[in-house]
Order: sequence, then structure tokens, then C-alpha cells
Amino acid sequence: MKNRIDSFDLRLNRVLARKYRVLAMVGAGWEGEVYRVVEVGTGIERAAKLFFPHRNIGHRTSRSYAKKLYKLRHCSMLIHYQTEEVFTFRGIDVVALISEYVEGEMLSDFVKQLPRRRLHPFEALHFLYALSLGMEEVHRANEYHGDLHSDNIIVSRYGLRFDLKLLDLFHLGGSKVNNRRVDVCDVIRMFYDVLGGAPAYAKHPEAVKYICSGLKTSLILDKFPTMSRLRRHLEEMAWQ
Repeated sequence: MKNRIDSFDLRLNRVLARKYRVLAMVGAGWEGEVYRVVEVGTGIERAAKLFFPHRNIGHRTSRSYAKKLYKLRHCSMLIHYQTEEVFTFRGIDVVALISEYVEGEMLSDFVKQLPRRRLHPFEALHFLYALSLGMEEVHRANEYHGDLHSDNIIVSRYGLRFDLKLLDLFHLGGSKVNNRRVDVCDVIRMFYDVLGGAPAYAKHPEAVKYICSGLKTSLILDKFPTMSRLRRHLEEMAWQ
């Protein structure tokens, strides 16, 4: 495609839409890139998601995304959307969705810094509980995520309680039971991953193995057909 943009690679201090100065790139994905920016007039830091134009024909993708974030604005784990801006890049109009900026680090980076690059099982259960609580709010709003992985979750607090934020979410098509079941399996897969994955699995307590179910979809969904069922299990489980 002529003039196709596959990377913005914005320089430090570039100003977008005469309002936001670029501080750093936070992440990148299929749809575009996310930057940490500062609002020129107020000095308040924000996040800006820039959409590749060929992934956002007629602004359909960005507007669908904005509407979904607005619908889910009361969900505590989602970053709050604020406004849409348009700026010119190489002579092409680019949409930037501006949202709150959350301090923290990507789950993938967080895990790499841990001893043995994994959480202790008891810590991992707290992580799983925080993630299931947040996703339960999304599902109760009759929505889903659809693309949970360690590069779109921000850990902003770590300890007895985890504070997590979702950097991104899949947003094409309506929510169906199967979409929400995929979320359940993805949440448990992330639990499995932060515990060290396959190399550490054999030594985990039985309570952990019961939840992970060897990552077999049918076994997971038989035990936890909904996010609410998973959350209740975590609240009621006996730790030995």
C-alpha cells in the first residue's frame, strides 16, 4: 500500500495536535503504538494510542475502541479514555486516542525482574484474584477483552494486593459466551505463565494445578465456565 505507515517511531518532544508532547513509547501492537505524553498546557501526563491508518479506515477501529472504553469506564482495571485527537504524520491524518497514564511496568518486564523470573504460588494466587476481579467487571458489562497477554497488563502495585491496569483490549464484534470463555482461559494461562510455565509446573501445590488444569481448555471450562466462578473459587479455596 502506497504511503503505508507501519511504525511512527516518534522522536522525543514531538508535539501532537498542538497539545501533547511525546515523552516515550510505551508499547506497540497490530493496530498501532502507545506513547507516554505530557499535556503542554497543564503538564499532566497522559497516554496516547496512535492508530496505523491502514488499520483504521474511516476511523472505524479507533471510534469502536473509544466507545468500548467509554462503555466500560466504570471498570476499575481499564484505563479511562478522555478524547480523540487527529494529527498529520508524513502528510497522512492519524488518530490518537488520549487516556489516563498509569505508573507501573508491563507484566512481562515485572516478571523478568523477579527471583527465578516467577512468582511464588501464594503471590501468584493474589495476582490471579486481582485479574479475575477486574475481568469479572468487564464481563458483567456484557463485554470481553479477547487479547490478554503479559504485554498489555500494567502492574502498578505489588504486594498482598495487586493493582493491575489493562493497556489494550480487542474490540471488534460483540461479546458472546465464547469470547468470555476465551478470557477465562487466558486469565488462567497468565497465572500459569507467572508461575514459571512448564518447567516449574510439576512442583506446584495441588491447589495451583487444580486451577491450571494443565492448560486444557475443556478441563478449565468445566471447572470455571465463567469469570465469576473462578473468582468465587479463589475466595473459597482452602490453602494447604
